[in-house]
Amino acid sequence: MIQIDRPLPRQVADAYVDALVQLDPVTGSYLGVTGSSSRLPDASPAGAEALAALSRETLRRLDEAELVPGADSGAERRCARLLRERLNAELAVHESGEHLRAVGNMATPPHWVRDVFTVTPAQTEEDWEAIVERLRAVPRALAGYRESLSTGLDRKLYAGPRPTARFINQLSDWAGTGGRGDGWFESFAADGPDALRRELDAAAGAATAAVADLRDWMRDIYAPAVEGAPDAVGRERYARWARYFNGTDLDLDEAYAYGWSEFHRLLAEMRTEAERILPGAATPWVALAHLDEHGRCIDGEDEIRDWLQGLMDQAVDTLDGSHFELAERIRRVESCIAPSGSGGGPYYTPPSEDFSRPGRTWLPTSGQTRFPVYDLVSTWYHEGVPGHHLQLAQWRHVSGELSRYQATVGMVSANVEGWALYAERLMDELGFLPGAEERLGYLDAQMMRAARVIVDIGMHLELPIPQDSPFHPGERWTPDLAQEFFGLHSSRPADYVESQLTRYLSMPGQAIGYKLGERAWLLGRENARERHGDAFDLKSWHMAALSQGSLGLDDLVDELSQL
Repeated sequence: MIQIDRPLPRQVADAYVDALVQLDPVTGSYLGVTGSSSRLPDASPAGAEALAALSRETLRRLDEAELVPGADSGAERRCARLLRERLNAELAVHESGEHLRAVGNMATPPHWVRDVFTVTPAQTEEDWEAIVERLRAVPRALAGYRESLSTGLDRKLYAGPRPTARFINQLSDWAGTGGRGDGWFESFAADGPDALRRELDAAAGAATAAVADLRDWMRDIYAPAVEGAPDAVGRERYARWARYFNGTDLDLDEAYAYGWSEFHRLLAEMRTEAERILPGAATPWVALAHLDEHGRCIDGEDEIRDWLQGLMDQAVDTLDGSHFELAERIRRVESCIAPSGSGGGPYYTPPSEDFSRPGRTWLPTSGQTRFPVYDLVSTWYHEGVPGHHLQLAQWRHVSGELSRYQATVGMVSANVEGWALYAERLMDELGFLPGAEERLGYLDAQMMRAARVIVDIGMHLELPIPQDSPFHPGERWTPDLAQEFFGLHSSRPADYVESQLTRYLSMPGQAIGYKLGERAWLLGRENARERHGDAFDLKSWHMAALSQGSLGLDDLVDELSQL
């Protein structure tokens, strides 16, 4: 009798990643998978259904794997729990047709198509030959996306008018001035080798033309069709997206109340710090505006990139050995200036699986050349070290002990953003923000995340504003009120506030994960501290926490509490 080995959950999860990168070469590129660089995903309804079919088949195989002896071990159990939760959350979003109205100013198929070129290898002529093929695939990818939106129109699944208008403006920026060779893809291809100049120019020109065609269709056909559609998604759609981004079925009314409690706490702290900077300032944001003109700043794109690099290098050197234990390859992280046409906020891209491409932080400058530092210090602790970089690079580093799925694509947004917000708070606790400028900037960033909870839930569910609010008490939230509230309680410029509101409208439930995730991380740490008493070791806890892979908020507190 021949014994046939049956896969355990971690093997099922890793087989899913192997199959996924074949369907989604953008994910393959971010992982550094050889052979992904020349291809782009199918963004049509058929492409989305192929991904859904993979998820359904993986869930079926997971059912079988959980019956195999050894599947009840801690490592197998955690992987199976994450895989099941993630795939079911993704299927719920797919089956409701959300991919047929995926319009916004970030995280749409066209954004992935463009942004993947920034992580595509471009060192050798062979690399650029693959880039030529990927550029040639852009028109087909954008056509598939347009087919999805057309299907959405037929099914009356509409994106909101505001995200649609913002996206059209972005497409115009990517397209350049039309026929003059200054589109985003043409600018990117300009760095290629002379030996491939004709092929690169032709492929980049065709990609830019496809962007312009999509822009025109969005402007002339799609925008008029969705005019009058609501920007808010309502409670049912919001709950589905909140599960997707947070890995839990949230009590949305409790979360809304928590956002307000954090708003009031932070406002009191901000007033104290503002008084140290500008005594008698009417609001903390008056003091922050004073810092824009009179606070410490860095002049020049190259100079701010180098300054941010130094900030991360200093954090690595100081924290390694005291509060973290970092492998040598994790110590490397690069500061970069984001390509033109990016979203309004800084972001991070993790290293490839083999670390041949390092983790990178990205600063969109939008033509700015003077950079006040009060709002950048804690932001780079969030994006870089000890925030996103330490967590996501550590997952890559211990991928052999987890599963490839847990270390890469099985990411729960609220876990990751919650850690990054916890990292900001940790640096404040450790005394890395001693000056009033940096600390007020940190509190302003915290206030932005609290305001996100309030306005994201409030405007999508059209909830009433509490009577003790200093802003329009008793009224119900609308996108216009949300934009006004956010602008009044943030140091960010008007265009950034508008960009953020568009993000909340087109990615409902994502922005709340920062504060809710931070709350989970803090609760898990406090529970572990109480469990161990005087024997609690923060460095050991940090490294164990960062080595367990992603978890939804359903499971995160439980796992952190046991470390």
